[in-house]
Amino acid sequence: MSHILKPALALALAVSGAAAPIIAWGRPAPNPHHGSGQHARETARNRAIITDFAHRFYTLRQVRSAFETYVAPDYIQHNPGLADGRDAAITMLAPMFADRGHSFAIRHIVVDGDLAAVHIFVKPDPAARGAAVADFYRLKDGKIVEHWDVIQPIPEQSANTHPMF
Repeated sequence: MSHILKPALALALAVSGAAAPIIAWGRPAPNPHHGSGQHARETARNRAIITDFAHRFYTLRQVRSAFETYVAPDYIQHNPGLADGRDAAITMLAPMFADRGHSFAIRHIVVDGDLAAVHIFVKPDPAARGAAVADFYRLKDGKIVEHWDVIQPIPEQSANTHPMF
């Protein structure tokens, strides 16, 4: 399927309610337990983990505590500006989160099985417009093992009255 047709088909199916969650498109194989009690238990467990991790990390800014509690030592980092591994993330992120001029406001947390997304409003300083950030995590055995992020700067003007959040 073409790279253009696949997203269009996913959107059409999602709007009609006839498809599995769009997030499943990039996965190697569908989860055979999706919709089962096992999937619901995994989602609930991972929701509790991600919620506490996000609170410690983004709100309390306890980078080391959040990462040592919830992130696997060999965690895979897909942000090209950061090295793999829990210790590398702590080293790079702790100074930014220690800067009280930065703000990190959690807007949404979504969890489905072993995948989680945290939507955040980030500002490097109080006067900045900031950015919408979506951090995506994969969990395994109660630990975060993989991370992706998408960062979208907030524009000066918007074609609508409800951009980003």
